[in-house]
Amino acid sequence: MIRSLFTAATGMEAQKLNMDVIANNLANVNTVGFKKSRADFQDLIYQTIKAPGTTSAEGSQVPSGIQVGLGVKPVAVQKIFQQGDFVATGNPLDFVIEGDGFFNILTPDGTVAYSRGGAFKLDSEGRIVTSDGYPIEPAITIPNNTLTTTVGSDGKVTVLQAGSTTPTEIGQIQVSRFINPGGLQAMGKNLFLPSGSSGEATTGNPGTEGRGSINQGFIEMSNVNVVEEMVNMIVSQRAYEITSKTVQASDEMLQTTNNMKR
Repeated sequence: MIRSLFTAATGMEAQKLNMDVIANNLANVNTVGFKKSRADFQDLIYQTIKAPGTTSAEGSQVPSGIQVGLGVKPVAVQKIFQQGDFVATGNPLDFVIEGDGFFNILTPDGTVAYSRGGAFKLDSEGRIVTSDGYPIEPAITIPNNTLTTTVGSDGKVTVLQAGSTTPTEIGQIQVSRFINPGGLQAMGKNLFLPSGSSGEATTGNPGTEGRGSINQGFIEMSNVNVVEEMVNMIVSQRAYEITSKTVQASDEMLQTTNNMKR
């Protein structure tokens, strides 16, 4: 059996995965805080028919040899944590991190997850929460008689309450960094969990030790570039198409071989 049939099949499988990644990127082009992904591939093992550098019968050295590759495999789908565009909203509960870092989010099972999405709301208790009702960590509660809420670039949250002329500090937003954010485990809902590859979170106040600063009244949009993804989609589609042509050509070669007996 011609090995190119199986080699081409690995290429089709790889491009199918690549298209899945591109489709997810495009589907989240308007998702606040979304980070695009990129599929990485690696060639498979090689069948060595003649090793390079061996000595021929005449005593001369073979310069390159004969090595036939057996296809391709996906090795990683990497998150690209390039910063997205900022959009001014004027909403006092919309925050962006200008620079490196993640918001700390407390999930219902008590685990701290991490997010770049800063479109926060208030729940019935006055806590600052995500759209799914998950509070930021440490929790910050806005008093019910608050007139204005202000968040400084250092993460300090102050409120001006009715009947008062002096703002009151009520909490501190903290930001976490990872040595390898690309190793974070995506869990959906704009949340990430640490893994053995990402390393442990180093948490502190915004603007310290390389952490980004907070900007109030802005949201960070998806970092997906539609034109770039469309080009990648065309390239992937053409690669899938030409690889399928390889399967067809291999099949026709086998058919020619089978017809030699007629």
